[in-house]
Amino acid sequence: MLKGLIGKKIGMTRLFLDEGRAVPVTVLQVGPCTVVQVKTPDKEQYSALQLGFGEKKAARVNKPAAGHFAKAGVESRAVLKEFRVDDTAEFQVGQEFTADMFARGEKVNVTGRTKGRGFSGVVKRHGFSGGRKTHGCTTHDLPGSIGQSADPARVVKGRRMPGRYGNDRMQARNLKVVDVRPEDNLVLVRGAVPGARGGIVFIEKA
Repeated sequence: MLKGLIGKKIGMTRLFLDEGRAVPVTVLQVGPCTVVQVKTPDKEQYSALQLGFGEKKAARVNKPAAGHFAKAGVESRAVLKEFRVDDTAEFQVGQEFTADMFARGEKVNVTGRTKGRGFSGVVKRHGFSGGRKTHGCTTHDLPGSIGQSADPARVVKGRRMPGRYGNDRMQARNLKVVDVRPEDNLVLVRGAVPGARGGIVFIEKA
């Protein structure tokens, strides 16, 4: 049984339930995903499906990828992702899966890549309070002392310091599916999902 698909984050809005309560939801475009390759235990030592999502111009696909798509007999896809399955007998190359694989009320895990914020200081990256704004203070956004003197005379590992912030793979777990709209390939899940609008996400049944 296939438990996940590739999708795209459309954005956030709110949805009014039947009882009149408004809940925050994230709109995900889930599928259509095409089976590009079926991996079997006889050849690859495990069972999995390689799915493709999103259109990509043939001129922008390199030769190895173009040969891979040509062998499968499918159009070029922008994103490829493997999903493990117990048995590959019921699947075949070229088969398509859409948002109707998910049902209203079930729980899903959504994996995405958070917004990249570049090189950030300790106030933005770790929530430090910063220095005073008055009385001659000159360390407004500096981390302060970071090490010891004679012992151990070094900066210990794990010290919170400035550095690259964001652009990390994160997963939001046990999000409830509020609504499914198969005609538009949309799945509305309650709560926030990692990533910016238009970012690629992987949605799996919890």
